[in-house]
Amino acid sequence: MKTRDHFLMKAWYAAALSTEVDGEQLFHRKILGKSVLIYRTADGKAVAMHDRCPHRFAPLSLGKRDGDQISCPYHALKFNAQGQCTHNPHGNGHIPKAAQVDTFPIEERYGFLWIWMDPSEPDLSLLPDYSPLDIGHPNALAHTYMHLPVNYELIIDNVMDLSHIDHVHGEIITTRGKLSPIVPTLRETARNISARWEWSQQPAMMIFAPFLARAGDEAKQFFDITWSAPANIQLTVAAVQDSDSFDDALDQYDLHTCTPAGPFSTHYFFATRRNRIVEDAEYNAAKIAGMHAAFEDEDGPIVKAVQDEMGDEDFFALDPVLMSNDIAPVKVRKLLDRMIRAERQAAAVDG
Repeated sequence: MKTRDHFLMKAWYAAALSTEVDGEQLFHRKILGKSVLIYRTADGKAVAMHDRCPHRFAPLSLGKRDGDQISCPYHALKFNAQGQCTHNPHGNGHIPKAAQVDTFPIEERYGFLWIWMDPSEPDLSLLPDYSPLDIGHPNALAHTYMHLPVNYELIIDNVMDLSHIDHVHGEIITTRGKLSPIVPTLRETARNISARWEWSQQPAMMIFAPFLARAGDEAKQFFDITWSAPANIQLTVAAVQDSDSFDDALDQYDLHTCTPAGPFSTHYFFATRRNRIVEDAEYNAAKIAGMHAAFEDEDGPIVKAVQDEMGDEDFFALDPVLMSNDIAPVKVRKLLDRMIRAERQAAAVDG
């Protein structure tokens, strides 16, 4: 059985939306079972450190700022952005050598703060390129965050297996029964699993139909989805009429990324950019509200019920019945497991 801390360590995880960490605030988030403090220095640069004073283990996020330094709420030791203790108000003011807080590299890209939790040197080549999120009108881009009391791999399963759409969701994204019979075409690399579905339906998904030349007519559509280690899923969906090419299609570029807080607690981040009515801010807000409603009222309750039923049992240990719609999520689970085990074996040899 997997251990409860079955996480890939040498990887970038979304720690927060860029907008979640603003101004002078001290932001706390649990990541991979560890409490993390995130804040911005005076120049706007985000920094992250263990949210625990090395003295009596008080959360530093409950403390106060003194410029770019953090004052512990319990005994007022101060720490700079590099985690070094700079001030001890007790006794003769001696600063113990061990008065040091672990820090974590932070990279700000695509509207997210990405964190590297491993003590090794961070590898930026392992942060996937989601630069399409940076292109275009700002009102065509939206980000959001949700928290779910489930293991992160269940969320990956849900997004990698889109056959559930017609059975879980409502009219806005229905494929009218077209998707479930299709076995997706897969593409695989050392760190990625991709799946693609193509089909036609009449009318198109309602996220596209009102914006097509003939709203009630048939349209050709596709889903193209790529998982990148450890828990990033980039999903593109498109619709086109009167063409066999998707070059001029209406499309939507989405990023779903999960960060485990612990074994049964997950931070779920979402970003989306569209190429239709790109300046409409009200539509943008409605789109994010709809995404929240879809997951909180439809996917979320089912995924949570699955977690409650599984308890702390490993997915494969329960001997699940596997069907054609499981091909992508099962490949992701197996590849991620191999990557984690290889990482741990390498660490054991080095240790």
